[in-house]
Amino acid sequence: MRLFRLYSGDDQQSHLEELKMPFAPGQIAEQTPLQPATGVIFTRMAPGAFVDWHNAPRRQYVITLAGGVEIGLGDGSIHRFGPGEGILAEDLTGKGHTTRAVGDEPRIMMIVPLKD
Repeated sequence: MRLFRLYSGDDQQSHLEELKMPFAPGQIAEQTPLQPATGVIFTRMAPGAFVDWHNAPRRQYVITLAGGVEIGLGDGSIHRFGPGEGILAEDLTGKGHTTRAVGDEPRIMMIVPLKD
């Protein structure tokens, strides 16, 4: 699983960096440390749906379960994510990013808002 952090830089632009998940041995399987969350939201976007420049509404994980998404950044780059890939959305300030559901099927995602 690829996991990326979407964050606001000092230049007030959103940036992406790949995160390495800190797996450690557990009783049954390797796992990451527990992260406090407020709940889980499942969302569906129609193919081709576009959300112009916006910021993340809060710190949250956004994990694509089906379909695909393109995230646009202020530098003109476009980054594509598919099923099983996630983003830790933390770009709460600045210009933000664009979001486009790509492909022929709806984008289904699981959103996990994090506690501050």
